[in-house]
Amino acid sequence: MTDRVVLAYSGGLDTSVGIGWIAEATGAEVVAVAVDVGQGGEDLEVIRRRALDCGAVEAYVADARDEFAEEYCMPALQANGLYLDRYPLVSALSRPVIVKHLVRAARQFGATTVAHGCTGKGNDQVRFEVGITSLAPDLTCLAPVRDLALTRDKAIEFAERKNLPIATTKHNPFSIDQNVWGRAVETGYLEDIWNGPTKDVYSYTDDPTFPPVADELVLTFEAGVPVAIDGVAVTPLQAIQEMNRRAGAQGVGRIDIVEDRLVGIKSREVYEAPGAIALIAAHQELENVTVEREQARFKRGVEQRWTELVYDGQWFSPLKRSLDVFIADTQRYVSGEVRLMLHGGRATVTGRRSEASLYDFNLATYDTGDSFDQSAAKGFIEIYGLSSKLAAARDVKFGNAPDLGQAGGIGTVEGA
Repeated sequence: MTDRVVLAYSGGLDTSVGIGWIAEATGAEVVAVAVDVGQGGEDLEVIRRRALDCGAVEAYVADARDEFAEEYCMPALQANGLYLDRYPLVSALSRPVIVKHLVRAARQFGATTVAHGCTGKGNDQVRFEVGITSLAPDLTCLAPVRDLALTRDKAIEFAERKNLPIATTKHNPFSIDQNVWGRAVETGYLEDIWNGPTKDVYSYTDDPTFPPVADELVLTFEAGVPVAIDGVAVTPLQAIQEMNRRAGAQGVGRIDIVEDRLVGIKSREVYEAPGAIALIAAHQELENVTVEREQARFKRGVEQRWTELVYDGQWFSPLKRSLDVFIADTQRYVSGEVRLMLHGGRATVTGRRSEASLYDFNLATYDTGDSFDQSAAKGFIEIYGLSSKLAAARDVKFGNAPDLGQAGGIGTVEGA
C-alpha cells in the first residue's frame, strides 16, 4: 500500500503546491486537511475542491469554529491568557485544534506522516509537531518549506508548470494568520521595529483615533464563561464574534509588540484581538470580585505558566492538563455581570455585580454603617510585623542596621 501523508491545508499557494511537491519528493499520496477556526475567506467546499484539483487523493474539511471557541478560547479566557502580559495567544490557540483534526484524519485515512507549511524559525513548527507527537507518538512530521526546500519562488514556478488552480502573482508584504480569537501580522516593513504600522495592517479594528460614540454593554458570565451580552443569550463563539464587532469598531485590541519566540529570537508582531482583549478585561474584573485573595494571588502565577506552555506548543502536556484543573476550580464562583465601556481603543470596566461576590459594602465603606472592627487592626499589625521587627532588632545588635543615607536615600547594608 502506498504511504500517505496528511497535510495541513489552507488553500493558499504554499500548501496547494505542497500537495504535489510532497508527492514528487516522497512518492506518498497526500490527504489535505482544512480546518475552519473562524479565519474567514473561502468556503470549505471551495477549499476541498481545490485540494483535490491540486492532486490530493482525499480532502478532509472541518468546521471547528464552535469547537475552537468552546474548548480552546474559553479556557484561555478563564486563564486570562496574555503572553508577555499583552498577546492573547491568537495563533498559539488555534494550532492544537488543527493538530487534533490532523491526527484524526491520519487515523481515518491510514497516514503515517503529518505535514505542515511552517518555516524553520517560527513557533508554529514546534506547536504542530509537539502537538502531533503528543497525541500520536507513532506519527512522523514533515515540513516541506523547511525539509524539502519549498521556497516561494519554487512554489510559483511549480504551480505555473503544473497549471494548478491557484493565484501565483498576488503579492502581500505581510504574513497573516487569523481566526475568531484575533489576527496576527508580521514580516514586510514591520521587520524594521522603528517603522510604525500603517492603516493597511489592520482589518479587525477601526482607527481608535477617531472613535464613534462610546459603546456601553453588559456581559454576563457563568463559571468564567460569557453567556449573554446585554441580556441576550450567546454561545462562546457568538460572544467572541459580537465582541469582535463592537470592540473592533472602537479600535480596541491593537497590539504592537516585540516578543520572545520559542526558538530563541525576538520577533516584531502586530496583533488585533478586539473581542479577546475586551472579554479578558471583563473576566479579570469579575475575578477580582469573586475569587478569594490567596487563591487569586496563586492563580496569577499559574496563568503565566499556563500561557507560556500554550505559547510554547505544550497544549497537550501533563503540566498543562494539571494547571487546567486548578484554573477550572477557580472559576466555580466567577459568575455575574460586568458593565464595559468601549471607546477610543480602550475597554474599561465601569460596573460589576455577582451573587457570589466577596465584596462586602458594610466592611468596605468609610461612612455610617461601617461594620469593620478597626480596633482589631492594631494587634493584627503587631503580629503581622513581628518577624520583621525581631530580625531588625538582631541587625541593630550586630551592627547591620540599614544605612539611611542622605536626603531620603537608603544605602546598602554592610556585611557582618
